[in-house]
Amino acid sequence: MKIFIKTYGCQMNLRDSEATAGELNKLGHEIVYDENEADVFIFNTCSVREKAELKAVGKIGILKKLKKKKPNLIIGIMGCMAQNKGEELLKELPHVNFVVGTGQLHKVPELITNIIEERDKKRKQNIAKGLDESFGVGFDEASEEILQNAKNGERRMPRADIQEVLLENDEDVLESLNSHFDDTNSAISAFVAVTRGCNRFCSYCIVPYVRGREISRTIEDVVNEVTELTVNGIKEVMLLGQNVAAFGLKGDTKAPAPENSPFADLLTELCKIDKLKRIRFVSPYPSYFNEKLINVLAKEEKICHNIHLPFQSGSDRVLKAMNRQYTAEQYKNIIDKIKTAVPDVTFSTDIIVGFPGETDEDFAKTREVFNYVGFDNAYIFKYSPREGTKAAELTDLMVSEEVKEERNQILLNDLTKITEQNNADLCGSVVEILVEGASKRNSERWSGRTSTNKVVIFPPTDGVDVGDIVNVKIDKSSSMSLFGKVVF
Repeated sequence: MKIFIKTYGCQMNLRDSEATAGELNKLGHEIVYDENEADVFIFNTCSVREKAELKAVGKIGILKKLKKKKPNLIIGIMGCMAQNKGEELLKELPHVNFVVGTGQLHKVPELITNIIEERDKKRKQNIAKGLDESFGVGFDEASEEILQNAKNGERRMPRADIQEVLLENDEDVLESLNSHFDDTNSAISAFVAVTRGCNRFCSYCIVPYVRGREISRTIEDVVNEVTELTVNGIKEVMLLGQNVAAFGLKGDTKAPAPENSPFADLLTELCKIDKLKRIRFVSPYPSYFNEKLINVLAKEEKICHNIHLPFQSGSDRVLKAMNRQYTAEQYKNIIDKIKTAVPDVTFSTDIIVGFPGETDEDFAKTREVFNYVGFDNAYIFKYSPREGTKAAELTDLMVSEEVKEERNQILLNDLTKITEQNNADLCGSVVEILVEGASKRNSERWSGRTSTNKVVIFPPTDGVDVGDIVNVKIDKSSSMSLFGKVVF
């Protein structure tokens, strides 16, 4: 079967899609990138923001017409929206064959196999009954059940011939989704999921409800996966988890003791893999940056000097309402400790503006922290309520869209000024990059990335290949990129 996978949302979803593609490919299915070729459509969905859900539902809804023309299509929904809405999706989108939640993703290949086998069985039964072999197979618009209902004066929507809903949490998903898929055989970087779920229950966030409780893989299992990736040419890994630095803590939400960091232990073991050149990770919760973890960041050269550390708000009052269990001062202290240990470190972050009840004074405190840290990148979100979260109940405290947009633009302008200056400071210096290949914006130029996650653009150079680590002298900069030439 030719399978098209569409992914919405975060890096965890991208990783889940890739793992699913890998498992399907092992069974002989072909992954395609042209919808017109597809026999199977799989939509890996997001629920973090309502807009992502609406986009996915709209796209899947359009396929109803296509399924009437091609009744043997298989259409499935997996991921966070599937977990959040479950059987409701089958009522809204009756042409869908399966809805698979986040704890059952490893069963998608089995579901597709079952649908194919059930259809083949139905065809054989039709032939034995002297019916057209396609009767009731595929989109069930003309099945015996609907015809009988019509005779009885009943009406209902046509539906997919076979429908399954799998929503139960299954810890096997963590160990089962370790396949990788690269049909170009040219990748140098890979995502590796080390935890799933979250126990933090921030008041604005739906992730704990759709991703389940926090679970971690074993160090041995992660090391084996990364080792195999390096054998196949991977130079860099990005470790993923909703709360990646809580790895191995068995769901404990309390800040660990200074000497206790299983995540630091994992990083130490991964650094021993000879062919692995770089390690990145996302997204940690501030409280888990204890003495042991910071020491490992400073000691191990393979760990990249760029930390994504969400702070969400600089107001203690808002942080408390968000159920973020740290203060602005504690956050700044963690930043200072990391900067002391790793002087060239850069930071990126997540921020929410317009959280219910956020005042001008609260926002001013957020801006103060923002500029204190000097972030190299920031994902700035205008608050939007998610049904089922605590913050969505604060209807009388909602901030106007106009105010949200104003605050969003203020921080974006601050970010541009900060990054312009940070990058300008590097002009004349020599930086080490991992070569990624042709630039996405200009195919006549190549690009690479520093340990501090800065994009470097340079002319193609004899003797320099994708995956090499080389030095580049920087002669120009912008707020987004550095520009220079390879030096030997």
